[in-house]
Amino acid sequence: MNKFSKLSIVVPCFNEEESVPLFYAETIKQDEFFKSKNVELEFIFVNDGSRDKTVEVVKALHEKDERVHLISFSRNFGKEAAIYAGLEKAKGELVVLMDADLQDPPALLPQMYTHIAEEGYDAVGSRRVNRAGEPPIRSWFARRFYGLMRKISKTEIVDGARDYRMMTRKVVDAILSMKEYNRFSKGIFGWVGFKTKWLEYENINRVAGETKWSFWKLFLYSLDGIMAFSTAPLAIPIVMGILFCIAAFVLLIISIVRAALGFPVFVLVLSCVISFAAGVILGCMGIVAMYISKLYLESKNRPIYLVDEEF
Repeated sequence: MNKFSKLSIVVPCFNEEESVPLFYAETIKQDEFFKSKNVELEFIFVNDGSRDKTVEVVKALHEKDERVHLISFSRNFGKEAAIYAGLEKAKGELVVLMDADLQDPPALLPQMYTHIAEEGYDAVGSRRVNRAGEPPIRSWFARRFYGLMRKISKTEIVDGARDYRMMTRKVVDAILSMKEYNRFSKGIFGWVGFKTKWLEYENINRVAGETKWSFWKLFLYSLDGIMAFSTAPLAIPIVMGILFCIAAFVLLIISIVRAALGFPVFVLVLSCVISFAAGVILGCMGIVAMYISKLYLESKNRPIYLVDEEF
C-alpha cells in the first residue's frame, strides 16, 4: 500500500495574476502520473499581500477545481512567511514548494516523487547549474554569498539551491517546529538535515511578470541568512580590536623614536589612521546592533503572518 496518498503543492504568490493560470495549467499535466500512483494533488496558493488580481485568479481556479486552496495575508509579510503558512496548511504526506513563475519546472515532480517513494529519500531539492538570464553582478554576488556561507556556517547551504523541493511529512514537521520570526528557509532546510537528493537543471526564465527580488532585497535577505546561521561576524570586532591595538602600539613607538630624533610627527597621517579606526569601530558596532535587532524582534513574539481570507 502506498504510504503517500496526497501531495500538497505550496505556491507563494506576490502579484502573480499572469503566472498563476499558466502555472496551474502546466502543473496539472502531472496529475495523470500521480493518479497512477494513487496520489491526490492539493494546491495551496499563498497570497502575500498582492496588489493585483492574484486572489481573484485563484478563486476562479477553485471554482473549477476544489483541490485549489488559498491563504491570503492581511498585508505583505514576505516569501518566508508565505512558505511557513503554506507548510502549516498542507495536509499531504508529501509537500512540495514551488514558485508560480514556472522557474521551478513541474516536469521534475514525478522524478522527485520517485526518489522519495522508491529510493527512500526524505527530501528532494533542486539547484540551478547556471544563472543564465540573470544580471552578471547579481550572479557574482550570489556565488560569493554561497562561498562565504560555506566558510562561516556549519549549516550546509548548496550553491544554486532553489526553494523548490519535495519533502516528507517528518521533514515538514521538523521545519514547522522552528518558529523563529526571522526566517531563512535555505538555511533551515540544511539545518534540519535528513536524507536529501539534489536534482540539477538549467536556469529557466520567468514565464510572465517581473521578478520581485531587487538587488537590495537580495542583499538584505543574504544578511538575514548570515545572521541566522552564523555567529562569525561577531568575531570581527574582536579581530579588528586586536589589529588596531597592535597598530596603535607600533605607531606609538615610531612617534617616540621620530620625536627623539628631532623629526616632525605626521599629525595628518595619525589623524587619517584615527578616522579609519573610528569607522571600523562604528562598523563593528553596527554588526552587533544588527544581531541585537534580531533578538529584539524575536523577543516580541509576534505572529509570523496574519490571514485575511482562507479557503
